[in-house]
Amino acid sequence: MRSTLIILAVCGLAHADGPWESSPYNWENNSLNWDNSSLNWDNNSLNWDNSPNNWDSNRIIRNTDGDATGYAVPKTGGGINYFNLDGIREGYLYE
Repeated sequence: MRSTLIILAVCGLAHADGPWESSPYNWENNSLNWDNSSLNWDNNSLNWDNSPNNWDSNRIIRNTDGDATGYAVPKTGGGINYFNLDGIREGYLYE
């Protein structure tokens, strides 16, 4: 009985996350994946492309006052990683 409840709970959690492609348990979206890490130069806050001082960058996310709040980095396999200005990954979009 107890093992049945655990299996149902795990299946319910997996199903609640939606399609596998957008699941955080999918390696493509996992924060431990090098392509999603802020230690990867493409995602690093020290990269000029991700700098709020670079007004020519199309990666910077700005609020309605024009203040930078973070940056978005396209993933090589499709999708986008979102980082705050400290380089902490806050989310992703799977395409």
